[in-house]
Amino acid sequence: MEDLKEVLLSAVTEAGKIMLHYFNGVFQIDHKEGINNLVTEVDKHAESKIIDIIRARFPSHTIISEEVGEMIKPSDYQWLIDPIDGTVNFAHGIPICCVSIGLLYNNDLILGAVYNPMMNELFFAEKGKGATLNGNPISVSRKADFKTACLVTGFPYKWPDSREHPIKVFERIVLEGLPVRRLGSAAIDLCWVACGRFDGFWEYNLSAWDVAAGYLIVQEAGGTITDFDGAPYNVFEKETLATNGLIHEQMLKVVQGKKI
Repeated sequence: MEDLKEVLLSAVTEAGKIMLHYFNGVFQIDHKEGINNLVTEVDKHAESKIIDIIRARFPSHTIISEEVGEMIKPSDYQWLIDPIDGTVNFAHGIPICCVSIGLLYNNDLILGAVYNPMMNELFFAEKGKGATLNGNPISVSRKADFKTACLVTGFPYKWPDSREHPIKVFERIVLEGLPVRRLGSAAIDLCWVACGRFDGFWEYNLSAWDVAAGYLIVQEAGGTITDFDGAPYNVFEKETLATNGLIHEQMLKVVQGKKI
C-alpha cells in the first residue's frame, strides 16, 4: 500500500505544479461537447505527467482518465484520473480547481487524493484510516438541522435524462431559505463537505473521475454518500448526494420532492 500511496501523492503534486505554472498564464483552450465544456493544453500536460508516473511503477494497472479515456489492462487496480477538475474555473483564472485521483482495487476505493495547488490544499484518504487536509485529520460538520445547513451543488453542461430537471431540485432547496453555493469543481465540493465547510452536496451526471477521490475522502471523514434514492453509492453512477450524515435523510426528502 505504501508504494501505491507514494505514487498517488507524487502524481497529484507533480500535476499540481503544472497547473500552478500555467495558472493565469497563456495556454490553448479547446472545446469538447458544448461550447462551455472546455479542455486546455494544461489538462493534457498534467494528465500525461500523471500517467507517466503511474506507468513507471505500475505498468500493468488500468487507467481511466477524463481526456484519454480508458487504458484497459487485465488488472485488479483502476486509477480514476481528472487532471483538472474545474477546467472552466482554471481557464478563467478562478483558483477553485484541482487534480483528483482515486484508486480502485477489485472495484473498491482504497486511496484518493485531491490537490488544489493555488490554495495549497491537499486532501487525502486511505480506506479505513481516515481523511486528512495537508496531513491533519479532518471530519464532517456536526450540524443536525437541515434548515440551517450550508450546501453546495453543480449543474451539468448537458442536462441528464433524469427523473426530474436539476433546476427543480435547486429551486426547492433555495425556497427552503438555505444558502447554496456553486463552486464549479465536484471534487472540491466533496472535500469541503469532508472538512466541514459545507454540510451537504448534490449533483447529477458526474463522471467517475470527478467523484472517486472525493467519495472516499467524504466517507473517511465520517460523512454519508448515496444516490438520490438513498442506495449505496457507486462512482460509476450519475446521482451523487453527500452529507455530514446527520442531515442526509432530510436532504434526501427534499431532493425527492417530499416534505421534511
